[in-house]
Amino acid sequence: MKNIILSLILTALCLAGIQQAGAQIRDARPVDGLFATNTSLEKEPIPLPSIREADVMWSKRVWREIDFRQKMNQPFYYPLESHNNWRSFVNVLMDGLKENKFKAYEVSNTDELLVPITHREILAKQTDTTYVRQRRPYPPYDEYDTMIVRQFDPTRVMRLRLKEDWYFDKQRSQLMVRIIAVCPVMMVEKDGKEFSQPLFWVSYDQARRVFAQAPVFNRFNSAEKRTYDEIFIKRMFDSYIYKEENVFDRRISQYATGLDALLESERIKNEIFNFEHDLWEY
Repeated sequence: MKNIILSLILTALCLAGIQQAGAQIRDARPVDGLFATNTSLEKEPIPLPSIREADVMWSKRVWREIDFRQKMNQPFYYPLESHNNWRSFVNVLMDGLKENKFKAYEVSNTDELLVPITHREILAKQTDTTYVRQRRPYPPYDEYDTMIVRQFDPTRVMRLRLKEDWYFDKQRSQLMVRIIAVCPVMMVEKDGKEFSQPLFWVSYDQARRVFAQAPVFNRFNSAEKRTYDEIFIKRMFDSYIYKEENVFDRRISQYATGLDALLESERIKNEIFNFEHDLWEY
């Protein structure tokens, strides 16, 4: 009798274990890929060389603009909808501001990081409310007022400005560059024309840890986890110079237009390259 009772208990326990295992299999999330991967990317920013003021024998500040519509720069713009930890650059910035991981600063004429601005204030500035008078499409065709609310649309951010310092380190005998700040630029249409509207400035040094943990799509190898910090440090983007520091504090567009502006931008870039080239004797 005891053996029969013991057999029944063991059978019941086995059936319960099978049912529990089946429930766990049904509730388990399927592996979307070759293997289960950690969605969060734990990477540290690339170490930068230390700078001594006494070792900097020459420096020049320039401002660049990255156009996301160029093929090489498309990883900054896509994906339009975040998924699997893939986010566009502007969404990385906005998420970092929302989580208070770094600060944003108001856009000024001198592009200095002076007046802080919060994530809520940025969204409030980009929220536009207009009242439009429309006519009903059915009799008696009376008119009515309607309110149209336009909220912040990250897909309209199609450019990025960089403020960077080029310098020659005599201790290393090397021309180097250090990104100081970044500024997303929104494209706004008005009266059939397109205008650029800078949103805010962010210190690159403060945001580096966030950039180092945000993966970027790699069109050549999906197994290589590339981050925005690596994109900037390795200069894996296409850009053009729209301003260099000058006594008038003016941009290229204020004294040159069209082809002349492009040639002036190229002249500034070649001037930086030729400075290092002329230091050596071949």
